[in-house]
Amino acid sequence: MKLKHLYLFVISFIIQACYSQTTVQTIDVTSYSKKIEATPKAQVLDVRTPEEYTTGHIENSDNVDWLGNSFIALTDKYDKTKPVFVYCKSGGRSLKASEKLAELGFTTIYNLDGGMLKWEAAGLTKPDTKIIGICPQEYAELLKTDKKVLVSFYAPWCAPCKKMEPYILKMQKDMANKVVIVRLNADENKTIMQELKISELPTLVLYENKAVKWQKSGFISEEDLKKQL
Repeated sequence: MKLKHLYLFVISFIIQACYSQTTVQTIDVTSYSKKIEATPKAQVLDVRTPEEYTTGHIENSDNVDWLGNSFIALTDKYDKTKPVFVYCKSGGRSLKASEKLAELGFTTIYNLDGGMLKWEAAGLTKPDTKIIGICPQEYAELLKTDKKVLVSFYAPWCAPCKKMEPYILKMQKDMANKVVIVRLNADENKTIMQELKISELPTLVLYENKAVKWQKSGFISEEDLKKQL
């Protein structure tokens, strides 16, 4: 019996020792960029959907969709002993993908904090003359009113955005005489997102006389939002 217990202890120790060699590090965009540059033939995985990938991605990255059915099979071709860089739109999916890669035996994993939102806001994407969504001139036109203007940047995949959507839509109607509420899908309005350097979702920007009066990133309750308006 003692030998059996000793055997189980040794096996457990070996498993823990192997797992401890795996590190998932969530790092800021500057560190992430520098580490990629310093790594020869860096393994960079974009774990967004193919549709998201085609709208813009980190140079020399591979698209390995975390939500697809072949994630594990597709990652099998990468060298598990070398660093792997993982990112998505805002950091949620990439963290889950990074944890799975750790389970699969990858030893060094770097997850991009804030994802492509942070990457684009930092100006690390190649300049693109193509306008995606509303342009700065059109955005400026939205502010030409005597009323306050609240611009809500959101995305369909953003959990806090979904939670806030019902009362923002209700306020859009109920408070129309006091404030103009504009909702902009971040995925469909990349140009103005980059122009304003918005790197988190949801983000709310309140204008008065064309000037920014208040700005908030992250979830906010209906009660607290009404206080700002």
